[in-house]
Amino acid sequence: MPRNDYQKKLSDLRDDVLYMSEVVAERLRMGLDALEQKDEELATEVIEGDGEINRMYLDLEQDCVDLLALQQPVAGDLRFIAASFKIITDLERIADLATNLGGYAIDAQRDVFPDVDVQRLGEYTLDMLEGAMHAYSEESPAECRAVAESDEDLDAMCAAASETVVRDLIETDEFGGDVDPSDERIETLMQDVSRLLLTVRDVERIGDHAVNIAARTLYMIENDDELIY
Repeated sequence: MPRNDYQKKLSDLRDDVLYMSEVVAERLRMGLDALEQKDEELATEVIEGDGEINRMYLDLEQDCVDLLALQQPVAGDLRFIAASFKIITDLERIADLATNLGGYAIDAQRDVFPDVDVQRLGEYTLDMLEGAMHAYSEESPAECRAVAESDEDLDAMCAAASETVVRDLIETDEFGGDVDPSDERIETLMQDVSRLLLTVRDVERIGDHAVNIAARTLYMIENDDELIY
């Protein structure tokens, strides 16, 4: 392949990975909005759109394989293709977690723990994702490290949210007096609690994937694996 064509394929790969990240970020926003608004139509749109993300992932995976197999890249080009391959995997998994949020939105019964601001947690992870992808786009080591540092704050916020749910559940006097385990209201409450804890867990995992993207990007830029391990 002529050198110009090869460089264009590398450039196209970067552009396509960035486009995939934009689509994934939009699906994540939609999942968060569906959860906040209890919007089943929006939630269904997120869930049904997962197939598009999967197809995008498979197409980009094949592009990476072709570049590796046919061009036998070395040094910086090899790290770029390998990093891009890993990044699209994290993006696909973020999209799966956004789909989970859509499912939780459909199953949600009510807001039982108003002190837990899932939207705030979600916006924080969106900022991390966008920061990681901007680092990839601009090849910025400083932004890679900033995303990794942000994860500590996210972990703390998610831990506090989960503790709030458990504490409020223990202290609740919603039903007063003795509680009958067969009461359907108890079952509904426990389902809502489980959904909320799963939501917090999945948001935290989205942050972990953003860190993975930053780690692979740093390796791509500086051949530095400090954030990978």
